[in-house]
Amino acid sequence: MVLAQLGGSISRAIQQMSNATVIDEKALNDCLNEITRALLQSDVQFKLVRDMQTNIKKIVNLDDLAAGHNKRKIIQQAIFNELCKMLDPGKPSFTPKKGKTNVVMFVGLQGSGKTTTCTKYAYYHQKKGWKPALVCADTFRAGAFDQLKQNATKAKIPFYGSYTESDPVKIAVEGVERFKEENCDLIIVDTSGRHKQEASLFEEMRQVSEATRPDLVIFVMDSSIGQAAFDQAQAFKQSVAVGAVIITKMDGHAKGGGALSAVAATKSPVIFIGTGEHMDEFEVFDVKPFVSRLLGMGDLSGFMDKIKEVVPMDQQPELLQKLSEGNFTLRVMYEQFQNLLKMGPIGQVFSMLPGFSADLMPKGHEKEGQAKIKRYMTMMDSMTNQGNTRLPVLELDNSNPKLMNESRMMRIARGSGRPLREVMELFEEYKRIAKAWSNMKGLGKMAKKGDMSSLSRNMNAQQMSKALPPQMLKQFGGMGGLQNLMKQMGSGKDMMGMFGGGDK
Repeated sequence: MVLAQLGGSISRAIQQMSNATVIDEKALNDCLNEITRALLQSDVQFKLVRDMQTNIKKIVNLDDLAAGHNKRKIIQQAIFNELCKMLDPGKPSFTPKKGKTNVVMFVGLQGSGKTTTCTKYAYYHQKKGWKPALVCADTFRAGAFDQLKQNATKAKIPFYGSYTESDPVKIAVEGVERFKEENCDLIIVDTSGRHKQEASLFEEMRQVSEATRPDLVIFVMDSSIGQAAFDQAQAFKQSVAVGAVIITKMDGHAKGGGALSAVAATKSPVIFIGTGEHMDEFEVFDVKPFVSRLLGMGDLSGFMDKIKEVVPMDQQPELLQKLSEGNFTLRVMYEQFQNLLKMGPIGQVFSMLPGFSADLMPKGHEKEGQAKIKRYMTMMDSMTNQGNTRLPVLELDNSNPKLMNESRMMRIARGSGRPLREVMELFEEYKRIAKAWSNMKGLGKMAKKGDMSSLSRNMNAQQMSKALPPQMLKQFGGMGGLQNLMKQMGSGKDMMGMFGGGDK
């Protein structure tokens, strides 16, 4: 999860302030001191942190706030706004446009993860319906073309490079021309890096830029350098017209905050962050949703976008029908597990839900959670279904847990090669989710009709709270937090989109 340690510290500080009986000067100072400590540990510049603290105190003048004002909400909003201001350069990046050829050039120091990031960027746009292509103009590093070739082949993206040509400008021009002829609408040029900033690197970048005339130059930077990011970004920007930044290696160390805040100070917008080695560990960086997730406030629009990506439009009516009937079978659970895995790393998905603090699922436990879901699916693959009618009960389509006796469980354990206790654990999980599902029976029809006010009235927070595990309910902020979330979802167009309602 992105900056889990920082996000956890900030959301805990806000939660402690919210739990205080009286919101006075001391409660505010304790909260701000805790946030300041967390930001400094994440290597954010001292001046930026000090200015943020001063601005919040100016905005939140407790003496001037009239009785009846929600002081907690005002303080939280002020913290949110100041963190956004710290990370936002104030101007958008160039966005590639469909219907024309877009050339994007990547620059950065050697070892920053530039070549891998090129492929991730191409893969991200390929999933959105673009036709990307990769050009390897890195003739300085041995093995650069091999690495790009391997990555591109794995992602099924066309590529161009040469083992014999030593002139990066010639390769870049030839590659761009070839892919223009092939009607590729996003041509990505990977350039050479060096171990340090030096004249030869900047001269080569300038020549490639002049020859290919890119629409956008992206500077790729390793987040572990912390505050040194400012000087590095400035040096690159003075040599070529850097229009955007991608920060890599945001997983596993404390200095990411320094890189983010320092780059924002150079007025180059951060557009993506790399959160791991895998192709899908690559997140769009949008300041407000990012800070919202950092504070444990979630990102519902991002969550709904993820759902729309993985649940095809033609499957939505069927899902609605099952929701409205409250008919939750093991097959439905299997399908939802498949959708969850398609959404990307579980920690990213969880952090989009309001009430989930950034440290709910630490980095080590993400893979553990994902592995558990895959184990459950392996066990479910050993159950009987419509293609296997030797046994009278179709286990995957059965919604009565009582029919799953011990002998059946033992057969499933043998068939999947998993211990019996894990099969029993799977059925306990199924019963818990089925209980939550049954509490939403009938809501699907209302949502489908777009009757959101009726949906809000009928979705009973008391019922939902009984179905949720205690730890999850606590993360939502108890009953009050759950009610607020349901209001937020009930009044938003995002939820209508999720259920197929709203304007056509």
